[in-house]
Amino acid sequence: MHSNRRKQKKERSALEISLMGSTLFVILEILMALYTSSQALLLDAVYDGAELVMILFSIGIIPLLYKPSNEKRPFGYLQVESLFLVLKGIVILSVTVGLIINNIQLILHGGRHVSFSIVAWFELSATFLSLFVIFILNRHNRNLSSPIVEMEIQEWKIDAVASVGMSVAFFLPVVVTASWMRPLMPYLDQLIAVVLSICMLPVPIRSIVSGLRDLFLLPPEEETISRIKELIEPVLQDYGYTELYYDIVRTGRKLWISVYITFDRDLLSIAKFRMVQEKIIQTLSTEYDDFYFELLPNIEYTGETDVTEVAEALAETVDETAE
Repeated sequence: MHSNRRKQKKERSALEISLMGSTLFVILEILMALYTSSQALLLDAVYDGAELVMILFSIGIIPLLYKPSNEKRPFGYLQVESLFLVLKGIVILSVTVGLIINNIQLILHGGRHVSFSIVAWFELSATFLSLFVIFILNRHNRNLSSPIVEMEIQEWKIDAVASVGMSVAFFLPVVVTASWMRPLMPYLDQLIAVVLSICMLPVPIRSIVSGLRDLFLLPPEEETISRIKELIEPVLQDYGYTELYYDIVRTGRKLWISVYITFDRDLLSIAKFRMVQEKIIQTLSTEYDDFYFELLPNIEYTGETDVTEVAEALAETVDETAE
């Protein structure tokens, strides 16, 4: 309980840092967009503004994510996180597509001149501020593995890369004064905004797809499933089995892993079975922080089993366990 409270406090603290950074960015970007009439800066301002609103919602749902599961809610409130990530992805995707359409319309109407050097220096400064926020968030998330904070870090990384690209692009007309550059200058700002928007699209799309998989209790990505199998199967090979069936589900930040095993022998000591399960849990915990694991015998009733034989077998197993 104390550990969960500490994690909850750290997660909230990380989001509050991101909130402060985003608030500062939005204010500065809006002021600079108005001053320079830059569509690329307006893109950043609107994108970060949408992100700012979603951070406020993120902070609000954190207490729900740490509530325990029960009979009414077997997955707790963890699917709230999945739903939130889907909604966040849809909002950011809609904003990005809208900005692409707006900038294409501007290009078709003759473009717009902006003060390239001012925008370039502003974006260069924004790069260093983004890197500073990423550094702090990574330190806070070191022992959290929070999907919400990880998504914030990814978005700050995108902001940093975008700022570098924009500063280079806007320094270009200042440095290159050739005659061939002059016809492109009215369109340069809008072209940069469109390219940046297209580069940003995969992030919200991945968020939507991942969140929907979790909401519908579908298996996670193939890479995650393969890695879980790589960790579990070497442990089970030492004990012998003829078949394994995996049931893996993710809700928000938590993995629910069930493995149904058909052993290559008729009987297994319950004590040994428990030991195998604990060993697998220890192995999984080296890579995953929040998961539930259960190892279950795959028992299929065919109608041919003699009840007397089963009773005798169980009695022998109990005797072996007691010894």
